Amino acid sequence: MQLVLVDVPVIWANLRPLTLTRPVSHVRVGIFTLVEKWENYAQHLTTRPPGYKTAHYLEKKFFLPDNDAAEKLYVNSAVCPTPELWQSIMQLKAKESLFFEDTFLAYRDKGSAFNFAGLIDSINNPDSITIAPTRQRDAKTKEFVGDFTYIQTLTDIFAYNGKEIQADFRWISSQRTSQPIEDKHTIVYNPENVFIEDGAQIKAAILDASKGVIYIGKNAEVQAGTVIQGNFALCEGAVVNVGGKMRPDTTIGVHCKVGGEISNSVLFGYSNKAHDGFLGNSVLGEWCNLGADTNTSNLKNNYSNVRIWNYKKADFIDTGRQFCGLLMGDHSKAGINTMFNTGTVVGVSANVFGGDFPPKYIPSFSWGGSEYAPPFELDKAFEVAQRVMERRGKRLTEAEKEILKKIFLER
Repeated sequence: MQLVLVDVPVIWANLRPLTLTRPVSHVRVGIFTLVEKWENYAQHLTTRPPGYKTAHYLEKKFFLPDNDAAEKLYVNSAVCPTPELWQSIMQLKAKESLFFEDTFLAYRDKGSAFNFAGLIDSINNPDSITIAPTRQRDAKTKEFVGDFTYIQTLTDIFAYNGKEIQADFRWISSQRTSQPIEDKHTIVYNPENVFIEDGAQIKAAILDASKGVIYIGKNAEVQAGTVIQGNFALCEGAVVNVGGKMRPDTTIGVHCKVGGEISNSVLFGYSNKAHDGFLGNSVLGEWCNLGADTNTSNLKNNYSNVRIWNYKKADFIDTGRQFCGLLMGDHSKAGINTMFNTGTVVGVSANVFGGDFPPKYIPSFSWGGSEYAPPFELDKAFEVAQRVMERRGKRLTEAEKEILKKIFLER
């Protein structure tokens, strides 16, 4: 069977700038990305790699393998699976679909003709979509009754992160046994709520899992003087520098390097906030870097709801949340002492610097900190991305260049 992650257009559109460079399923929330969560449940069902139904220009990198004869299980890429949801999905027969009220969850069939109410066609013009597609109920439509996390907006990523860290922690700890903490200078509160992977290094740290779980990934490093409060996830190869203050509901993605104070934030992977400064209620994509003493405001002085830029509306919208910091797309950077205002949205491959608060919306490939910043030229952006990625043993592929070129031309 082929697992296929389907992007709902309105959600893909609302999750920009993070989804400018990826399908929804490659968003990280909790310990895993959404596609990794589905792969965990489907591991006994298929050995095939997952396929994707997403925007055409992303299919240069994220595609559906050509195996039309295989039976396919199509799932809503923005849904976080649960044991109860997976059990209901496994009961589906050919050409049966699963919904939660008006939300599409899953569909099972052979071939590749899946297209609920224009779901696939409309992903390529998401700004024309106002509501998520629904389908007329029939005998082959099953209803799911239960709880699950549904990532529909940018702020959902950090808002549901603590809940998803706990869910992923339960899955991991049910499959394997934690490695012991051998450092005699490390203090652990509630060790039953701590899971350590092979190769992790922890020195003279405080792990406070009294109010939430703590996960330390394979070959990750927690340096001396660090204080960690659960719920917290440090993914494979990531590092918390000396004296880091990691507050609850935070995920540090694979091969990130962080320091200073981080609270209720998600770093997808390969991004750095290595120095002092505060990052709160924020989401950073991949290959981002925040210079020393960069700070984010996550609460307005009048305690009102935070407004953020929405690409679909081309305007600022009310998040309905009192706390929101920085939302930054892939390959963007900030110079030292950058001050990000509450609810700042930064696009892809932006280079932000200057002595004052930058605008609350910084388009992709912007250079500088003013509202009228000149573009960061595409060939120079490629050079920087390649140089940064080589430091982590990666390279900028032609498919990734094509994706970045598309974003540059339509910025």
